[in-house]
Amino acid sequence: MITSNGNEKIKRVSSLLKKRRLREEERVFVCEGRKMYFELLRQRPELLKETYWSESGFAHLAPEERALAAQTEYELVADSVFERLAETVTPQGVCAVVGMPEHTLEEMLGDECRLILLERLQDPGNLGTILRTAEAAGMTGVILSEDSVDAYNPKVVRSTMGAIFRVPFLYAPSLPQVLQTLAAQGVSVFAAHLAGSVSYDTVAYGKRYGILIGNEANGLSDECTALAKQAVRIPMYGQAESLNAAVACAVLAYESRKPFEGEA
Repeated sequence: MITSNGNEKIKRVSSLLKKRRLREEERVFVCEGRKMYFELLRQRPELLKETYWSESGFAHLAPEERALAAQTEYELVADSVFERLAETVTPQGVCAVVGMPEHTLEEMLGDECRLILLERLQDPGNLGTILRTAEAAGMTGVILSEDSVDAYNPKVVRSTMGAIFRVPFLYAPSLPQVLQTLAAQGVSVFAAHLAGSVSYDTVAYGKRYGILIGNEANGLSDECTALAKQAVRIPMYGQAESLNAAVACAVLAYESRKPFEGEA
């Protein structure tokens, strides 16, 4: 059992929680909590690198959970030390070091292609919610500009509720270049924009499309907006100027799945 805060493994995992550069260098991130951990074991067990159980967390596992956990190697950690491995106020007794899943644009494209494209998204909660929404709405992938928030930020990972293991996503060195590639591949991109020429619910999205969402404070750049097939707006009632980025994404993702008049 690990009983010292000075243990090298504990210091390394604590650093992975805090430092994006270290996560990117090692191509790993930290997954915290029972639900996320068992989702990982069931969905992507090949990504698991290291497991750390708090002494009390492991002791209180249900028999079926203990049997599943025992199939992997793990380290027991004294409760007082485990606090360094948890970002939540009430730790759930387990964290894991996990390999970053690798995805490509090619795997997101196909006869049916439903993408979410994010430019300069900054809020961890928004990204976590968008990844979760993407799964729920049946989107085939999420593409982020490389200056967006880190998907492996602990707050993002927790808020995805496991979708991070199931939804393909990637960071694009050049989002405008991706938009040009999609257009060449016959994928129609619809930009969510306050100055959109048509309402979001009057558009035929088709079977191969992308939904483009911008920065929470500044919206989309003119360059990316110009590369979209069409800018669409979500009507604002009352005095609200705009919707939260994750909410706007959810509205558009679900609307885009509706059969349009005249479509089979």
